Amino acid sequence: MKKNLLSALCFLVTGTIFMQVQAAKTEVTTLAGGCFWCTESSLQPIPGVKSAVSGYMGGHTKNPTYKEVCAGKSGHIEVLQVTFDPDVISFPKLLEKFWVLIDPTDGEGSFFDKGHQYTSAIFYHNEKQKELAEASMEAIKKSGRFDKPIATVIRPAEKFYKAEEYHQDYFLKNPNHYNRYRVGSGRDRMSARVWGSAPFAETKTFTKPDEKVLKEKLSKIQFEVTQNDGTERPFKNEYWDNKKDGIYVDITTGEPLFSSYDKFKSGTGWPSFTRPIQATHVVEKSDSTHGMTRIEVRSKFGDSHLGHLFPDGPKPTGLRYCINSASLKFIPKEMLEKEGYSAYKQHFEQEKSDH
Repeated sequence: MKKNLLSALCFLVTGTIFMQVQAAKTEVTTLAGGCFWCTESSLQPIPGVKSAVSGYMGGHTKNPTYKEVCAGKSGHIEVLQVTFDPDVISFPKLLEKFWVLIDPTDGEGSFFDKGHQYTSAIFYHNEKQKELAEASMEAIKKSGRFDKPIATVIRPAEKFYKAEEYHQDYFLKNPNHYNRYRVGSGRDRMSARVWGSAPFAETKTFTKPDEKVLKEKLSKIQFEVTQNDGTERPFKNEYWDNKKDGIYVDITTGEPLFSSYDKFKSGTGWPSFTRPIQATHVVEKSDSTHGMTRIEVRSKFGDSHLGHLFPDGPKPTGLRYCINSASLKFIPKEMLEKEGYSAYKQHFEQEKSDH
């Protein structure tokens, strides 16, 4: 009896400590970047983000409604309260993702949403967050990316009011309306212009199959290129001269990598791109093999060898992502929705309106 009681107590204490350790691994911050539909759709899928809740902060009215906030009567700002695991995504890294989403120079709103309720802010929850937020903002000011003063404010967190339920996961509940709204807002066009790639809401997960599955799934050259860092022959590969509209994804995982709009004729005999369609999916590593110093390009989730990056591309980036066709799968734009890439349809609507 005593032995059973002791075991139970040990289990209870151990379980309590484990839960405390797990709880200590999460951190909360509150970010305002205009319409919370857009900030939620972009930040929620990031690895390490446990939850992203749309709501209101910084006003004078208790329990404000969306109607009151939109009318500017409550003094609140639309915000996203983010709970994250700092071991997976640090606070500075999360802020890097945040800056890409917003126009930090607009002190009167965000994109075509105007009013105090749509202005940008970082609400810090402790002094460490305040210090890191200030350092992050200083880096943005010195980056030279913006020719206007930074208007984003850094404020202490106040009482958070969760927005109405229909606002939560709005991009998943009402994708058609959300996509039209986001494309029309100009948010992604600004991100692409300033940062070189536009963020997209990810509703898919990407997992690398084991080696046995890959050997069954891939051709000999696809396996050699992606798994053994091989190189296919120039001008003798599937996509070097492909001129169709669509996106290129990792052949092993399906994660989006490049767009036909960023593809150009380099004369090398391999598919060449000026930038990734989703910069967070492309990893750059130093490569000193074959007596050369180069930058290797790999996929984030599949860790597939894709090719190399060179500084001799055309405008607007001056970069050339030289990629093996064998590492890619092409998804025509008319097949995006059917293949589960509906979020990327906005990319082609956006690019069409820019040309």
